[in-house]
Amino acid sequence: MKHSDFVHLHVHTEYSILDSVCRIRDLVKKAEEYKMPALAMTDNSVLFGAVHFYETCKSAGIKPIIGAEVYVAPKNLKDKKPCGIPFESHTLTLLVKDEKGYQNLSKLLTTAQFDGFYYRPRIDKELLSQHAKGLICLSGNAQSEIFSLLFQDRLKEAEKVADFYANLFGKEHFYLEIQDHGLEREKRVNPKLMECAAKMKLKMTATNDCHYLNRDDFFAHDIARCIYSGVTINEFKGSYGSMEYYFKSPQEMNELFAFCPEAVHSTKEIAERCYFDMDLSSRHVPEFNPPTGVNRDEYLLELCRKGIKGRVDNESVAVKERLLHEIDIIKKMGFVSYFLIVADFIHYAKSKGIPVGPGRGSAAGSLVAYLLGITEINPLHHDLLFERFLNPDRMTLPDIDIDFCYDRRSEVIEYVRNTYGEHSVAQIITFGTLAARAVIRDVGRVLGIPLSKVDLIAKMIPAEPKMTLVKALDMETSFRELIKEDKEVERLFNIAVKLEGLPRNTSTHAAGIIIAKGDLTDKMPLYPGQDKEVITQFDGPSCEKIGLLKMDFLGLKTLTVLHNTLKMVREQNPDFPYLDINAIPDNDSRTYDLLNKANTLGVFQLESSGMRDLMKRL
Repeated sequence: MKHSDFVHLHVHTEYSILDSVCRIRDLVKKAEEYKMPALAMTDNSVLFGAVHFYETCKSAGIKPIIGAEVYVAPKNLKDKKPCGIPFESHTLTLLVKDEKGYQNLSKLLTTAQFDGFYYRPRIDKELLSQHAKGLICLSGNAQSEIFSLLFQDRLKEAEKVADFYANLFGKEHFYLEIQDHGLEREKRVNPKLMECAAKMKLKMTATNDCHYLNRDDFFAHDIARCIYSGVTINEFKGSYGSMEYYFKSPQEMNELFAFCPEAVHSTKEIAERCYFDMDLSSRHVPEFNPPTGVNRDEYLLELCRKGIKGRVDNESVAVKERLLHEIDIIKKMGFVSYFLIVADFIHYAKSKGIPVGPGRGSAAGSLVAYLLGITEINPLHHDLLFERFLNPDRMTLPDIDIDFCYDRRSEVIEYVRNTYGEHSVAQIITFGTLAARAVIRDVGRVLGIPLSKVDLIAKMIPAEPKMTLVKALDMETSFRELIKEDKEVERLFNIAVKLEGLPRNTSTHAAGIIIAKGDLTDKMPLYPGQDKEVITQFDGPSCEKIGLLKMDFLGLKTLTVLHNTLKMVREQNPDFPYLDINAIPDNDSRTYDLLNKANTLGVFQLESSGMRDLMKRL
């Protein structure tokens, strides 16, 4: 198959949140259709979708190029005073060449978010000088420093900036980026860009700043940006002023840049220089450090033997065989540190009087987990299978969900951060999306449709899990008829379908924590959460795909209520014998009376109407 001679190197995916309506799957499909050998993603100073993009490209036989559009402070990132340029920064396009480049881009984007934010997450030239290795630099779009200087006829200053980047990255890794979206300012500057390139013996590369897939998606893109800005379409002043910011074909790009064919051909050259492969097969479990002079494997066995004396009635042959069997599998799969880490922070929580749940899910089938105090359920008494939790045929990290008192969960997270390093621990990002009802409401508001009418339309969409607008159209006759009869509703629906499912905002996962081996920014960039907590730029599944250890620290209000209840009982009845909630017998008849009557409001996982109905029938 003959590949095209053009590769898109400046592409915003849906993870340039509400600034692009290009879905990764559609971009890759289009690149495949155009026979492109490679494709870049350059979202707005983030790598949110990098794993998804990488996997989707690979499955289509297209080389994925990871990159980002970054924002450079005019002076330095600590200088946060107005300087009269849009968003107080200039753009630059960075592409990852190799593993070192990926790590450097990750560190640049992390620093931009935490230290350089002013209107936008910014870096500066000094920071870039420290992290330039392994990156290919394109000079940026019409908001770049070189473009801006040329537009103002400040040629000498533009050459000085170009010389800085050429020396920093090396002439073979710095390209003057030329674009043509039909805008007057581009037509004025492009000849000057070519003149600058010829004079300084620099290469040029042609890009299209892609923010939507097809030309007729431009209005949907404007609507998305209105949703982001919280304005109506009549109030919107941020349109790009052109319908040309779409994913053009190689033929279109060749025709558009017929005056500079070498800029089109260089895109393929750049793509060939990028050879970063994302590691999706290794695991990066942090190493637990046992007391000095003690082997990690021996320490696990020693703790389990102590657990036998304190938690099991007798050290029978069955107990010994089960213990050695489990430890053998844990050692073979390389999860010794994992168990010791979990046991360590659970021990810390209990030592500080922080209520911890008894354990749930498949982890309850592990004798090792019980002996270490991770769970409170003896699997031998209940004939629970260890292999359901961990077995050599499924080489994935174990999954132990741990419940902590809702009020004090943060103390455990802080302990983990202090123990394993603040640069190695982070909470996990999640993405809120434009779901079926929400996207109707958002688009309706932007179009200026009366709230009462939008509310009526939204309520026609069934409130069911995974509901989509297309499903609603099939299911609801009244919805279908309204779209046919009312042109305004038809327009609303057509735009909403294009935006449905796109990320709308970021938030922090309710439970997920990543504990890494080494600096997390070697694996991905980090991001500030809503309460300024450190969160990953990859969601939970993506973190696990790159081999990071994910644990669920669940904050459970039920535990808090139980803890407070026991505390009140003791305060009001000083002579009452100490009550250990884990020592209540499994066959307590009064407990079963409550369960049989379904008197379980407030009982974790047994208070829903479905569960209460099931208990009555059982």
